[in-house]
Amino acid sequence: MKYITRLASLLILSLPTQALASSNSQLLDLTNHMVGYAGLFIFILAYAFVMMEEFTHLRKSKPVMLAAGIIWGMIGVVYANNGMSHEAEQAVRHNLLEYAELMLFLLAAMTYINAMDERNVFEKLRSWLVIKGFGFRQLFWITGILSFLISPIADNLTTALLMCAVVMAVGIENRKFCMIACINIVVAANAGGAFSPFGDITTLMVWQKGVQTAQGTVDFWAFFALFLPSLVNWLVPAIIMVFAVPDERPHILDDHVQMKRGAKRIIFLFIMTIVTAVSFHNFLHLPPVLGMLTGLSYLQFLGYYLKKTAWKDHHGKVDDPDHEGQMGTPVVFDVFSRIARAEWDTLLFFYGVVLCVGGLGFIGYLSLVSQVMYIEWGATSANVVVGILSAIVDNIPVMFAVLTMMPDMSMGQWLLVTLTAGVGGSLLSIGSAAGVALMGQAKGRYTFFGHLKWTPVIALGYAASIFTHLWINAELF
Repeated sequence: MKYITRLASLLILSLPTQALASSNSQLLDLTNHMVGYAGLFIFILAYAFVMMEEFTHLRKSKPVMLAAGIIWGMIGVVYANNGMSHEAEQAVRHNLLEYAELMLFLLAAMTYINAMDERNVFEKLRSWLVIKGFGFRQLFWITGILSFLISPIADNLTTALLMCAVVMAVGIENRKFCMIACINIVVAANAGGAFSPFGDITTLMVWQKGVQTAQGTVDFWAFFALFLPSLVNWLVPAIIMVFAVPDERPHILDDHVQMKRGAKRIIFLFIMTIVTAVSFHNFLHLPPVLGMLTGLSYLQFLGYYLKKTAWKDHHGKVDDPDHEGQMGTPVVFDVFSRIARAEWDTLLFFYGVVLCVGGLGFIGYLSLVSQVMYIEWGATSANVVVGILSAIVDNIPVMFAVLTMMPDMSMGQWLLVTLTAGVGGSLLSIGSAAGVALMGQAKGRYTFFGHLKWTPVIALGYAASIFTHLWINAELF
């Protein structure tokens, strides 16, 4: 392996280095260099593996992490050959800082979600909906409304999985209902997440970046201007799809679930954590991740209390040997076990994406793309295309590319690209994490082609949400 590495280094070093200097004397323009071409090819190849994850079962983090290392390794060789190692090092450190803020923020949020899941918070909601005996059309609206309202807090993926569990519990025998209800959940969850930094990664990225515009900073409260456009994005296709839902009533199931001790306190602390993060960012002008990690300490103290008072979990348990094994021994709450259950493949996927896109930006490709999209096409057209791209390519690299390019846009345009990147993924089932997850959870009752059948209707909602934003938020442009 070391001989292959040396050979690759020699080949890169032997490539022509003349005409590499850009207008910025501190950087090199590698867009017409073999390293640039190779980096672009490696990223495309890695992302092809990401898109085929459903079929290859290769975790999406693996190819992008490898691609990130190779891309920056090639950049490092060229810059070292030109005596500019410090510039490459600083660029990598800048990307790592951006990733660290995103990862730690998500880690804190995921830990709270996992803690609520362990305390049966989501199971209790699912149980309540199941035993109420609603009809299919009622469940269509209830799961859609809840998806739209819960996803701004609990994130669109968690919300979609929860609502899909409800749909599968009551309608598993009716494939048509399951299909349409799952499509509705995906659209509603993505739409609900678009107007809250806690609901979608792309919105979180824009908020954490603290984008400055002529109208001011795109802060936490600015995203609520997207509430009505997001609502329109879900309602338009929902109103059309509901007529295809069977007008029947499923069998009533007896599925009682009780929340565990401390569940309500964890919900309260999560709300306080959100308040802390928003306050740190808006009033103290500190990174929101600092507020999230401070909020994580709230959960740690509660976890300590629950562990020290674990004897209360045994209250009322029958000590009769005949009942042994039926009730089970309550598991002591452990915060670090909740942290361990975070979606690490997703977190490492973000690392690969941030470093890959950062590398391509450092090479110079994002400047070229920015010139074409935001100068030649215009900001509105470019931002609409960003949303369509996010239906094919994951919205995270798309949004990170936009943030790396940092085009000079108004507040309204930054909100537009946040909206389109957030809801554009609903156009295809593979366009968002919620859609991909539901395809696995629904076990053939929600499919790519079943979703594709309703794509024209979803596209109507996509277009309507854009026009709504351009209309009601016209003063922001």
